[in-house]
Amino acid sequence: MDNASVPRYGFKLLSGTANRPLSVEIARHLGIEQCRSTVTRFADGEIFVRIDENIRGNDVFIVQPTNAPADNIMELLLLIDAAKRASAARVTCVMPYYGYSRQDRKDQPRVAIGAKLMANMLARAGADRVLGIDFHQHQLQGFFDIPVDHLYAMPVLSGYFKRKGLRDPVIVAPDVGAAKMARGFAKRLNATLAIIDKRRPAANVSEVVNVVGDVQGRDCILADDMIDTAGTVSEGARALMRLGAARVFVCATHALLSGPAVERLQAAPIDEVIVTDTILTPDAKRFEKLTVLSVGELLAKAIRFTHQEQSVSSLFD
Repeated sequence: MDNASVPRYGFKLLSGTANRPLSVEIARHLGIEQCRSTVTRFADGEIFVRIDENIRGNDVFIVQPTNAPADNIMELLLLIDAAKRASAARVTCVMPYYGYSRQDRKDQPRVAIGAKLMANMLARAGADRVLGIDFHQHQLQGFFDIPVDHLYAMPVLSGYFKRKGLRDPVIVAPDVGAAKMARGFAKRLNATLAIIDKRRPAANVSEVVNVVGDVQGRDCILADDMIDTAGTVSEGARALMRLGAARVFVCATHALLSGPAVERLQAAPIDEVIVTDTILTPDAKRFEKLTVLSVGELLAKAIRFTHQEQSVSSLFD
């Protein structure tokens, strides 16, 4: 046996262009430099990617949320393919926001199941595992034939509210589907639970029918996984105030803030809107009542644990 040591490969952190600031924050918590890469476009808009340093045999983590436009998805697929062709030992797709996750079932004739298609494309491109935050439904993990680590932004959000010193707080689920998440949130804050009974006559349209639970004179936290057009939380906040709530806070992991969302949130009787940076919130969508918390440290810990083959679920014990 010779004296040559077996090389111990490290890991590389690659970033797409969908949320560069989050990648910078993750790299800062990991104490590493981001892997150099080039992402440009040809004159017709076609995306070109190139990894500008050696990643052979490395554990590669690619950070890219897949919110609209679809270019973000294509960019992620190209980065995965480039990493596999550059002989990366393992490629982990760090997807803070899982785009197309709401299209998770065939509930109408002749519709696509976009969430499953996304899972197929990521695996086919060469991803060895996926690391995501607050999927729209937990069962989406079953759409993948590769390992999935599902993280929760709840510790980040609940830590913020613990520091606020709320009066007799109640966590309000915006619909029955969010009740389980809201119950876990309430347990962390030693709060009670209320549920909004709503109906959705059309896509992106919601109507509050009733509120189940006592909210009178109490600080209410409307908690959801995402804010899209903000119709649900805006109407929910008005219903809570009509029932005598002292203050209404809104929190969500993913701030899509589409269409009239900003105007609706500003006009609604909401004291503060708290979101995370899983999706980049541009300056044009920022407003006085908006607070953006970072999930960079959470993702950095999950990346470190994954690389070291430790339990990621221990982050939430």
